[in-house]
Amino acid sequence: MAAEDPLLQPFHIRDVKLRNRIVSTSHEPAYAENGMPTDRYRRYHVEKARGGVGLTMIGGSAIVSRDSPPAFGNLELYRDEIVPWLRLLADDVHAEGAAVMCQVTHLGRRTSNFIGDWLPLVYSSGERESAHRSVPKIAEPWDLDRIVGDFTAAAERCKDAGLDGIELEAYGHLLDGFLSPATNHRDDEYGGSPDRRASFPSRVIRAIRRAVGPEFVVGIRMSFDEDRPGGLTETDAVAAARRYIDYGIDFISTVKGTIGSDATLARAIPSMGTPSAPFLDFTAGIKRRLDVPVMHAARIADVATARYAVREGLLDLVGMTRAQIADPHLVEKIATGREDRIRPCVGASYCLDSIYQAGAAKCIHNPATGREADLPHELTPDAGRPVRAVIIGAGPAGLEAARVLAGRGHGVTLFEAADKPGGQVRLAAHNERRRDLLGIIDWRVSEAQLAGADLRFGVLPERGDVLAEYPDVVIVATGGIPDLSFLPGAELAYDTWDVLSGAVRPRGDVLIFDDDGGYPGLDAAEVLARAGARVHFVTPERMVGPDVGGMNSPAYLAAFAEHDVTVTLARRLRSLRRGADGRLLAELASDYSSGTLTIDTDAVIVEHGTVPAADPYFDLLAGSTNLGEVDQAALLDGRPQTVHTNPDGRYQLFRIGDAVTGRNIHAAVLDALRLSITVTSEPEKARQP
Repeated sequence: MAAEDPLLQPFHIRDVKLRNRIVSTSHEPAYAENGMPTDRYRRYHVEKARGGVGLTMIGGSAIVSRDSPPAFGNLELYRDEIVPWLRLLADDVHAEGAAVMCQVTHLGRRTSNFIGDWLPLVYSSGERESAHRSVPKIAEPWDLDRIVGDFTAAAERCKDAGLDGIELEAYGHLLDGFLSPATNHRDDEYGGSPDRRASFPSRVIRAIRRAVGPEFVVGIRMSFDEDRPGGLTETDAVAAARRYIDYGIDFISTVKGTIGSDATLARAIPSMGTPSAPFLDFTAGIKRRLDVPVMHAARIADVATARYAVREGLLDLVGMTRAQIADPHLVEKIATGREDRIRPCVGASYCLDSIYQAGAAKCIHNPATGREADLPHELTPDAGRPVRAVIIGAGPAGLEAARVLAGRGHGVTLFEAADKPGGQVRLAAHNERRRDLLGIIDWRVSEAQLAGADLRFGVLPERGDVLAEYPDVVIVATGGIPDLSFLPGAELAYDTWDVLSGAVRPRGDVLIFDDDGGYPGLDAAEVLARAGARVHFVTPERMVGPDVGGMNSPAYLAAFAEHDVTVTLARRLRSLRRGADGRLLAELASDYSSGTLTIDTDAVIVEHGTVPAADPYFDLLAGSTNLGEVDQAALLDGRPQTVHTNPDGRYQLFRIGDAVTGRNIHAAVLDALRLSITVTSEPEKARQP
């Protein structure tokens, strides 16, 4: 069947043979060090090559000029010292059977002049981009001469390093700044008619082709419809693309939309709650009008959609980039008939948001991505005596521990008090737009059961139940519970769990107070607003949802706008009491003044984070060998936990995830993975309750 799978058929771009049709398209995980693709960066791409990808594309916006400073960890192609690093990466990727290309760009205004060398930014016009907020200089002729030279030098460095090709970036950066009528208001030779607006990108392409010769692959990723007032239209974009092809472009990667704001970026790179592959038919229309290979990537996260796209000729190469961030062995699992074992991309876009929030890309539920030097993507059996492990709690942390321990050959019994797994993830998925989060849970349940874990739902274990399993190790992953302890009158309020679980659906005027700044408060507001409540959202922060990144906040803000949610910033809920008419009186204070404001409302919902639900941990603490202590150095080095402070103890005891303190899904599964891969058997000892 693999020989007949459209996805697994080879493909050529010029003389570069790709072993299949699946691509990890250009993106920047921000793993570079000092602008260089060092070990972490290389391992990340080599893992995808090892996992079977046909082409992996590095350098999501690798920069060619010093006045294009890195916005988010970009590779710096203007430096000669990058060549050995690129060569090492290319050699390792090629050794695993994949091709590798690099995206090349000048960021234009999509960065900040307040970083790097503090040079003024240059662009086709002097208008500020809202996302990065720097005002660019209108590029002068000498700027453009210099930048053309920078592009050619960068392309030559890529060729000298042994890469298979490059891809120019032309959506939201300098090249398309000239092409788009929305951003090109020049009255010189580079402005005005479509041909004149295309002349600077064309000049760059011609110069690169002359520099690298006829055989080196040069492609372009560009928007074919900016989908904004006065923006680039499909007709003009196709005409420009044909001109680029005449000047030496070998392949096209299609984009619909642009990326100048959070709202437009979220439309161009769709997250969960949006249709699968929304621009596939659009890309098919572009492909019919061009005579070079066409690739496309935009929320093509499942194998069935990707296979359909290739089989029906809608595109030549299918980008499954976020899908391979979730599972870099996706292609190998297709080829070996294990599609059902692929770790799903749930579309959370944490990979993108975490670049700006935490400095580097992270998959919401694959903590090994970007940590390939320390954590495994695939499990190997433990050579020692199987350990008997008891896990309490079937949220993401507990299920990850069960998956990993069982996958390593250990005996696992998991207790979960609820009749279904998922914990807070299942609650979040009650917002219909975020239901795909359940993939995080469903995949782990399936993998743990396939590995032989015994998952027992609807069981609230007591100490005796745990000890009856004669455990060597006990892992408490019981999560947290909402914390309303700060609030006088808390008995009159509901928490966000009440809303998301469906236990309550207050109508009328509803005040939601959120000083946690994450997803639960916004989820509750969206759910209630869509159900018809008049929602007043109050936060002590200077913005709504400061811990929700730019890829996810637009969907919430759209719901707020559609349903007229009132927002009050910089106010804190101080107390709650019942008024004479039976309605609630919420007293709001300010951190910036001594005055208070009282709001009359029908219901109050509070999101104040969680506190650990750790009673089972403390009940079991005295009987443990380590008294709950974690050797953090051993944990981070990937060594077994050997703390033995209680000679009367019978088992090791650990807690993970929100049972330690309230964090997020990624933290929970990271806790579980790096602990569980170190669990190994100790010398035989009496295992009595």
